[in-house]
Amino acid sequence: MSTTLLAIYNRTVLGRPIFTMVVMVLLVIFLGTHATKFRLDASADSLVLENDESLELYRSIKARYGSDDSLILTYTPQLDMFSDEVLQDINQLRSKLKKIDRVESVTTLLDVPLINSPPMTLYELSEEVITLESPMVDRELAKQEIISSPLYRNLLISPDGETTALQITFKFDEKWESLLKSRDALRTKQLENKLSVKEANLLQKISDEFDAYNALLQVQQSKDIETVRNIMDQHRKSAHLFLGGVPMIASDSIDFIRHDLLTFGIAVFVILIIILSVIFRRLHWVILAMMTCSASAMSVIGILGLLNWPVTVVSSNFVSLLLILTLSLLVHLIVRYRELHRTLENYDQRELVLETVKSKFIPCLYTSITTMVAFGSLLVSGIRPVIDFGWMMVIGIGIAQLMTFTLFPAAVVLLNKEKPTQEHDITEKLTQFLADKNKQYGRGIMLSFVLLAVLSVWGLAQLTVENRFIDYYKESTEIYQGMELIDQKLGGTTPMDVVIDAPAYFYEEEAEEEIYEEDDEFFDDEYGDAAVGITGSSYWFNSQMLGKIEEIHNYLDAFDETGKVISIATAVSLLKTLNEEILNNDFELAILYKKLPPVIKESLIEPYMSADGNQLRFSIRIFESDPSLQRGELLAEIKQGLNRDLGIDEEQIKVTGMVVLYNNMLQSLFRSQILTLGVVFVAILIMLAILFQNIRLAAIAIIPNIMAAGMVLGLMGWLAIPLDMMTITIAAICIGIAVDDTIHYVHRFIDEYSQHHDYWLAAQRSHSSIGRAMYYTSLTITIGFSILVFSNFIPTIYFGLLTGFSMIAALLANMTLLPLLIIRFRPLGNQPKINV
Repeated sequence: MSTTLLAIYNRTVLGRPIFTMVVMVLLVIFLGTHATKFRLDASADSLVLENDESLELYRSIKARYGSDDSLILTYTPQLDMFSDEVLQDINQLRSKLKKIDRVESVTTLLDVPLINSPPMTLYELSEEVITLESPMVDRELAKQEIISSPLYRNLLISPDGETTALQITFKFDEKWESLLKSRDALRTKQLENKLSVKEANLLQKISDEFDAYNALLQVQQSKDIETVRNIMDQHRKSAHLFLGGVPMIASDSIDFIRHDLLTFGIAVFVILIIILSVIFRRLHWVILAMMTCSASAMSVIGILGLLNWPVTVVSSNFVSLLLILTLSLLVHLIVRYRELHRTLENYDQRELVLETVKSKFIPCLYTSITTMVAFGSLLVSGIRPVIDFGWMMVIGIGIAQLMTFTLFPAAVVLLNKEKPTQEHDITEKLTQFLADKNKQYGRGIMLSFVLLAVLSVWGLAQLTVENRFIDYYKESTEIYQGMELIDQKLGGTTPMDVVIDAPAYFYEEEAEEEIYEEDDEFFDDEYGDAAVGITGSSYWFNSQMLGKIEEIHNYLDAFDETGKVISIATAVSLLKTLNEEILNNDFELAILYKKLPPVIKESLIEPYMSADGNQLRFSIRIFESDPSLQRGELLAEIKQGLNRDLGIDEEQIKVTGMVVLYNNMLQSLFRSQILTLGVVFVAILIMLAILFQNIRLAAIAIIPNIMAAGMVLGLMGWLAIPLDMMTITIAAICIGIAVDDTIHYVHRFIDEYSQHHDYWLAAQRSHSSIGRAMYYTSLTITIGFSILVFSNFIPTIYFGLLTGFSMIAALLANMTLLPLLIIRFRPLGNQPKINV
């Protein structure tokens, strides 16, 4: 800090401490008033790339064929599934669920149409649809039909007939859809061209309106799911019930986020109090430090509310992280103040605080900036929750820096000067032990790090982004149990669609042909032109192509990872029971299509074929609990196989669904984060060179940080822990905090060396002074994050454990490898060469 700035700081902040504190408290109160707008989000959109081209396809397919966002209630009765008692209980359960305001329909085995219970003709089917509740139904035949049905088996009922599913569909929200389309259309235009001022304002207005409305819907959805669970509780005496589906996962994930924010935020706060009490043994340091940490956290929460940024599973630990990062800055100030207090006994309190700020402002500023750079690497992920988390931490670190050098020093100035204390404890013994071992086993330590580097690179080569969504949750949670049950008995969990269009030449020929209309009294009067039209004009729905559709269906069904597959081929296999020959004649097939009751078309035809018959949709469920699931390989093999083995042009094939979107997100994590770490290191190297004004020293200083990040990522590779939206942030955290320790250590090393021009003495003195603060901050972070192991969200557990490991790795690298490299390469001067 320059002399002029230091003088201004002395006059304003330290010279008027009460005024400074009042201003900062008022700022915190102002920002805190916006904390009421703070919200949580765990929607499916938070798992996808914001600008993913597949997202537009996914939404268009959902709009055409219907959404897969419904609740699935699994029902395993104690009695026989088709007994009167069980069917009556299902009927009562259905009736209660239908009374929920936002529920549009509840589909159960009581509602699905039957065609062989007893066997029916096409004419009979067109007159009346039979269900399990129909008076003329044959219960035994119905049981056989439902369990063996190519449509209902593994979808509505398990193959053993012991578990059934109730599908709860919520009403379509037109306002939500309209706001979403308007927002996304403007966002797309913003990416392609610059928006006008009017359009930019409109985008902001619509985005705010959408976010507010979406937040209200999430609250209502949580209430609806709670109501569903209350209804389920009324039927648990007669059956085992589990709830599944995207809405439930989103709702429960919000509960996990809320739990983690509150529980772990408080737990970390308490742990920090305990650690500060043990370290500094003075109540006023504990109170002032936690006051400053709380001010930083409250300010950032208020800013998030002001900016309408939701907290997701990715950023659910930002409060704990911000508390710890703020405290790490404060620990350096407190340790330095106490050190100066012992050596500058004639200084008064204000002079001690000023000297502390003078010696620590620049290194703390650079540590904050480098940490911002590390978190800034998250901004290129393309995933909105990860981007928001990056911005949250960048803003939070800036707030922490502000509070640390305004609110905290102003409060310390108001304290009475305490008696100096001698710092002879286990911390000093530990830091001196490392200093002694560096001198005694320097060469061995450096060789050990070389070996660790090799092992880390080897582990990095094994790092993967492939992971199962079910593994995000503990086995004790309803999400895990419901997904596992649906996987095992109801044909898979995660939805995927394979959409196949007619070939390009078909549309070209169709456009060139002249449409010739001929009056036909028979079809005009009895069956209508549409009946002939669907087989005459459709590429897929005719007797020649039905076999091809079945071939595609069987190909998709043959994969080990695919569960239930539903398509037009499913409908064809059912309709064959009416008249097998009718499907071999276009004329009679047209009649069949025309005569099918609306309820049959709605369940068998419309969800799997476009109205013109030129596009097919194959609905597939993926076994999420399959330990060998490799999404990327599966998607690639499906596309290649359809082209290579079945002769379908690549242009005809579109694969979509949450499987695709989630896989795109995971692949993007690897590309955008791992590959950009090099850029982050270069940026930090430049900053270190500016700070130290020594390129050789900066190059040496970056090595421990590369080692720490490499060790944690290598460990993930060795332990087969995949990268996901949370674990990907560990690299940024590791780099940010490891660089903090590096900057403080090197800054102190330079000061010590300038006094004695002795590398080993500088290292020993640095270990005794700044090494203490580094040890305290690393210990605080490690213990603070260890509390996350009690989360129900597995990535949060990994996040806590791996962050703790990265802190230990960074501390050891900066306390051993860093001084040894400085001594070995002597970047500060040409002292006689010292072998290490």
